[in-house]
Amino acid sequence: MTNAPAVDTRPIVAITMGDASGIGPEIIMKALARPDVYAICRPLVVGDANRLREADALTKTNLQVAALQEPSGAQYQIGTVDCIDLGLIPAGHPFGQLSTLSGEGAYRYIERATRLVEAGAADAICTAPLSKEALHAAGHKYPGHTELLAHLTGTPEVSMMLVAPKLRVIHVTTHIGLMDAIRKIEPALVERVIARGHATLVKAGIAEPRIGVCGINPHAGENGLFGQGEEEEKIIPAVLACQAKGWSVTGPLPADTLFFRAARGDFDLVVAMYHDQGHGPVKVMGLEAGVNITIGLPVIRTSVDHGTAFDIAGKGIADEGSLIEALRQAVDLAPKRSK
Repeated sequence: MTNAPAVDTRPIVAITMGDASGIGPEIIMKALARPDVYAICRPLVVGDANRLREADALTKTNLQVAALQEPSGAQYQIGTVDCIDLGLIPAGHPFGQLSTLSGEGAYRYIERATRLVEAGAADAICTAPLSKEALHAAGHKYPGHTELLAHLTGTPEVSMMLVAPKLRVIHVTTHIGLMDAIRKIEPALVERVIARGHATLVKAGIAEPRIGVCGINPHAGENGLFGQGEEEEKIIPAVLACQAKGWSVTGPLPADTLFFRAARGDFDLVVAMYHDQGHGPVKVMGLEAGVNITIGLPVIRTSVDHGTAFDIAGKGIADEGSLIEALRQAVDLAPKRSK
């Protein structure tokens, strides 16, 4: 009687190459040169094999790149990078320059990765950075990965969560102007965002998440002294509704003191009302290790929390730390495969 072969329970993470003119190809090669990445997952790049080979030469990682058409041919062994090869980027395509072709590639990579997860061929998506300007130049008018993935999966509403050392932040609004953000904020939206954050942390093993909610105005309005009653109208009803469910939700609180308290350990999650209110503290706390997670999608998606860095692209010096942390987060959130 022979023993059945062991089932590989490591999740398959589809890593999209992002904008081929940016640092995405380089940080992918650096990350996949590390045995600890293969210890926790089976990485499958969705991009262009030749571009990865060019990045290998730049980073001196000395890896082989296997160009695949389907995931079934992947080996997931350290030393060889498995790549679903879309063959879009010509040899010698310049690094560090805005490119419509790179924008089209970024769209196609994320589209293919989404379909792989939906088909059960991958368990999660981890995205390298794209250029919004290049994406738009290619005709794909989305503010970023978050909105693009919502469109591809038919999801009406998602939230952006940023994770840095000692800090997690979920956003009520993201890529819209400040005045538009204030108009968009309303109690039902705030409550839905808190609920998505709460559910995500419970799934991650935090049984009773402590959630702090930012105000909109300085000092969270200070009882009407600042603003026009936005906290009372737009935020407090949502906080009360969540507290009625038995959740530990506090606010609205002044953003400056809330972020200090959260970094100290008083809260597991901060709810930011608009883009810069949440992004600023996260990037101060640890841009190199920051991770962007899209909450509410039917697929798990994590991302680096930095841009394409055109100024250093093609030099082989980009830091892969944020990508490695994004891969770890994808593994933690991905559905667990049976042993």
